[in-house]
Amino acid sequence: MNATKKTLLRSQELNCPSCVAKIEKALTALDGVEKARVHFTTGRIEVYHDPARVSGEDLVKAVRAVGYDAKVAAF
Repeated sequence: MNATKKTLLRSQELNCPSCVAKIEKALTALDGVEKARVHFTTGRIEVYHDPARVSGEDLVKAVRAVGYDAKVAAF
């Protein structure tokens, strides 16, 4: 059974398309992430992942590892 979950992250530091590429690459390299979409104009990062394999904190750490701050968005 597919347990894909969408997690939203926010980052206020995104200002160019190269930021998008770096973050998407870092996120999709994580085991359990199916897709990542970064919107640099809004700072919104959508990640589709298996929560049993990768947590929201793991996603934040991956973004921070490439030099950008991020937080799991509150709903």
